[in-house]
Amino acid sequence: YHNRRFNRTLIHCMGFGGMNLGHFLRLTPDMNGVKARLVYGEDGVEDISYEPYTLRSVKSLKLVTDDSICYDYKSTDRSAFDRLMAERGDCDDILIVKNGLVTDTSFTNVAFYDGNRWLTPASPLLCGTRRAFLLDKGTIKETDIPVSEIKCFRRICLFNAMIDFGI
Repeated sequence: YHNRRFNRTLIHCMGFGGMNLGHFLRLTPDMNGVKARLVYGEDGVEDISYEPYTLRSVKSLKLVTDDSICYDYKSTDRSAFDRLMAERGDCDDILIVKNGLVTDTSFTNVAFYDGNRWLTPASPLLCGTRRAFLLDKGTIKETDIPVSEIKCFRRICLFNAMIDFGI
């Protein structure tokens, strides 16, 4: 899933793809919980760094609206998220609304439980790799989630490549 997103980004931003992340990453079994960060350049991967992933505690979310935010491709430019995070007040994170629909938090995809199934926004800001995996498995289903319907759900789950679904 990461390789697919990597090549999708390269094709969009650089005009070429067909690269394999395995040629760049040097992962070992003792690296569980370590995040690899790749910075793309004109020839593909320009820089790779590894750091322990710290799980953030999120107990409160503030709804923030930005109808122009665009984050279709993973980027080092997170200025839009920084600007929106400045609006969070004393909440731990933000839940971003675009054109009246729920999208993502500042660092995770989201899913909502309606009592029968888990639903994830059909138009997230970033189509995350774990999200793609969970959709393929049938664990979550895509749908538009209007901000007005959040109160109808029983639970919310925040997840990304480093945070398992359900935590």
